[in-house]
Amino acid sequence: MENGTQIFRPTEEPSACVKEVKSLMWVYVLVGNVIRGIGETPIMPLGISYIEDFAKSENSPLYIGFIETGAIIGPLIGLLLASFCANVYVDTGSVNTDDLTITPTDTRWVGAWWFGFLICAGVNVLTAIPFFFLPKTLPKEGQMDNDDVLKTDKEEKHTDEVKKEKDGITKDFLPYMRSLLFNPVYMLFILISVLQFNAFVNMMSFMPKYLEQQYGKSASDAIFLIGIYNLPPICIGYVVGGLIMKKFKITVKQAAHIGCWLSLLEYLLYFLCFLTTCQNSSVAGLTTSYEGIQHDFYVGNTAFADCNMACNCPTKIWDPVCGDNGLSYMSACLAGCEKSIGSGINMVFQNCSCIQTSVNSSAVLGLCNRGHDCDMMLQYFLILSTVSSFIYSLAAIPGYMVLLRCIKSEEKSLGVGIHAFSTRVFAGIPAPIYFGALVDSTCLHWGTLKCGEPGACRIYDTTNFRYIYLGLPAALRGSSYIPALMILFILRKRRLPGENVSSGIVLVKKKLTGKDNEYTDMQQNPKFVNDEEMKTKL
Repeated sequence: MENGTQIFRPTEEPSACVKEVKSLMWVYVLVGNVIRGIGETPIMPLGISYIEDFAKSENSPLYIGFIETGAIIGPLIGLLLASFCANVYVDTGSVNTDDLTITPTDTRWVGAWWFGFLICAGVNVLTAIPFFFLPKTLPKEGQMDNDDVLKTDKEEKHTDEVKKEKDGITKDFLPYMRSLLFNPVYMLFILISVLQFNAFVNMMSFMPKYLEQQYGKSASDAIFLIGIYNLPPICIGYVVGGLIMKKFKITVKQAAHIGCWLSLLEYLLYFLCFLTTCQNSSVAGLTTSYEGIQHDFYVGNTAFADCNMACNCPTKIWDPVCGDNGLSYMSACLAGCEKSIGSGINMVFQNCSCIQTSVNSSAVLGLCNRGHDCDMMLQYFLILSTVSSFIYSLAAIPGYMVLLRCIKSEEKSLGVGIHAFSTRVFAGIPAPIYFGALVDSTCLHWGTLKCGEPGACRIYDTTNFRYIYLGLPAALRGSSYIPALMILFILRKRRLPGENVSSGIVLVKKKLTGKDNEYTDMQQNPKFVNDEEMKTKL
């Protein structure tokens, strides 16, 4: 029976742990990501601050909404590409895929992750070409037809350049930093962003694994569903949020209220996801007994039963099969199967002593399906996720405008840069580490590498996994509403620097209109008869 089990284990791990230790290919991936990060980091801080400085105040939210939409369309295409790559075996071209006995739904399946890197690298090179043709400077929107204003802007710009040459960047850096650090609205907004971004990174990073373990979907299907159900509503929400800001000329204080209360509405809706649950996969000796009775986890080694005690089966092997009785087994050996017919993914095991049915007691490769009820729960979860994504993105642009308008114009680039730096250092880097450790604590069965070291987790306790996946982001986001309410309280009696932008434009228009009216009055007034006096007055 033990020798028979060996043919039932066609694939253990894509690579042995000995090769993983000696391989340094991860260094290339690390260096590539570092270089990519250096190149793309200045785009958002400098680009958004440029739009805020040189666009009309009522138009900048819409423009920023378009930029954020573009930042979502990219991941949408990337997820669709990843879904395709995840369906292709990692060693395609070097192995005969017809001999594989695992499918993309198997947790041991590794997709062709490297294929996406090649495609994205080529696309990045092509997208970099248009940047070489951008002009050095662009006029401020709405002032292109006014020569006096353009002249004034050029003079101010020349004065600023001369001042920078004399004083240097270092002299301005410390005062700007001091001003930002003592700006309560700005610092509270960074705290909110760090907490919210921790929750967002955790949910997006582990959402494919959550769909795999909770609803029995393959990695390819999970990635595809995320791209279809989550990202398009986010794009629509960004654009609609920008249009609302432009159409109704929302002030900073109004934008703060819109962002806070819409986000709170989505947060309350988020708790309905706790109700969209599925039962654990029924695996004999792990989540259920061999009689099909559910029992508590971690009750000891129950992999053996009277039906397979004489088979001398290894307990660390994970090669699941689904029996005719609707119960899954960790391997065909533990199911008590004596022979097999067919090859590859069409292999069928027969005469299984642990499968008590009235037919032939057979089993097929893979875990058993969760059933129709679990598929319906998945649909409910995806619908809730779609609605939540739209409401959350609808509040994003008004909230982001609070960040841009709460700091001075000359501090925008530095302020947006510090905000991006803080979210990445305090959320983007640590969040997957501690969240991954918590998720691994719910593992029920670990894979084993060829040299005996532990490999990847094969099956999780879906109940505890759900509590961690949904509960921890809920706690992080809930704590972020404390500084959000503090910002609303501060804005009641505080005048922000961004509130002067629109008034400044109106003031310029009033001055120009006043000069035209004055000229009209002089024409109608008979005492301005002298041309020289009129010219002096003008």
